[in-house]
Amino acid sequence: IRDIMMKHVLLLVALALNPITVTSFVASGRNAFIRRPTTDLRASNGGASVESLLTANRASLAALEKDFPDVPELTRLRFALKFSSLPEAKAALRESVAYRSGAGRPLVEAAAKAVEQATANGGWDNEPVRVAAPHAASINKFISPKNIISLSAENGDLIYVIRASAINDKKLMDAVSVEQMGEFFLYVKEVHRIVADVRSQKTGRLCEVIFANDITGVRAIPDKRFSQALTASSKQYENLYPSLAGPTMILNLPFVLQAFVGLFKPLFPPSVQERLKFKGAPVLAKLEELTPLAIDVSSRKAFLMEVEALLK
Repeated sequence: IRDIMMKHVLLLVALALNPITVTSFVASGRNAFIRRPTTDLRASNGGASVESLLTANRASLAALEKDFPDVPELTRLRFALKFSSLPEAKAALRESVAYRSGAGRPLVEAAAKAVEQATANGGWDNEPVRVAAPHAASINKFISPKNIISLSAENGDLIYVIRASAINDKKLMDAVSVEQMGEFFLYVKEVHRIVADVRSQKTGRLCEVIFANDITGVRAIPDKRFSQALTASSKQYENLYPSLAGPTMILNLPFVLQAFVGLFKPLFPPSVQERLKFKGAPVLAKLEELTPLAIDVSSRKAFLMEVEALLK
């Protein structure tokens, strides 16, 4: 069980962080769209003043605007921040524009419409977002607030909570293809991007997505097909959604594996290690499922306070 758990943790870490580390742990098929960065990606600028970042990156933003005049300023900023050279940022943005106007257009438009409906009453109604997801009729039988949920931090950041042990990934992947599952994950990322950008504009701070991977109850490595879908979407994450991913927390690691953290954390690049946190989250561990985080104010407040403390 210890070996299974360790493999699962390594997989979760690799998938959640960036495409460079993924290929070290998971074999993947060919994807002509992906361009692997040739240099290390920069550390997160999450939480920084948007105005200050715009000022500091004025030259890069102007150069990107010349080639991509229709791309929003905040999007150009995220690309400028993430890639260590202007040519890399341009190449990644060019691929992103091509994707969003081509193969990814239906997904992008569906996400935009769903978010508009979800926020129509001034709050957030998640049902339109769930229903509009690609292949929702099949996937939503297995993916629900019981095992995956997005929450809002007080500062505007999103917290994406996943309890892998509560997902019956084998039955899920019997119902959909690897490609269909990958489209679902990209849709989730697009929804996160829309919300994070709106909040960045409102708050004046660069909002990001914090990943909270709850290891509670894990007894087996993920289904191979599920891993392939995660790998494909994770590879695209940095090119399509740069400067969006914040810290990744691996929560409630069993005691038997805690001693190994110091051994496998150095396997990742320094920029990745900065974003990686192994923590205990007793509030989260006590929940039989994640649903209370959505419907119970006290549970949600307690968990958000716990996350805030864990990130310090």
